[in-house]
Amino acid sequence: MLFEAAPDIQKRINKIVDILDLTHMKPQNVICMRSYKSKARAYARIWSLPRIWQKALGVDAHYILEVLSERFDKQSSQDQDRTLIHELMHIPKTFSGALVPHTCFGKKIDRRSVEKLYRVYIEKLSRLN
Repeated sequence: MLFEAAPDIQKRINKIVDILDLTHMKPQNVICMRSYKSKARAYARIWSLPRIWQKALGVDAHYILEVLSERFDKQSSQDQDRTLIHELMHIPKTFSGALVPHTCFGKKIDRRSVEKLYRVYIEKLSRLN
């Protein structure tokens, strides 16, 4: 598998975080990467830096948002935004380095919850234009 920085995705993440007013996130600590030749079925993945690594390395929490080129790049721009929003939903409000599972305390990260947040994003975006 090959990896490279994804500045185009970084810009989109920064924009999504800003427009959705996700103040708990530190976009500079969400690093975006594009991978190639992955055998995974995912479109994107979020990776965390657990607290023990943060302490050992003397760094704050960081996340890596990986888009899998073969699948992600074929999506429409709208579906790419939905995918990015989905991955951002896995980052907890504490921005601690942990990850929120698909189901947690009765809340779900699923198609419905992603679509709801995507619609808020589109609505706020249209007001800006």
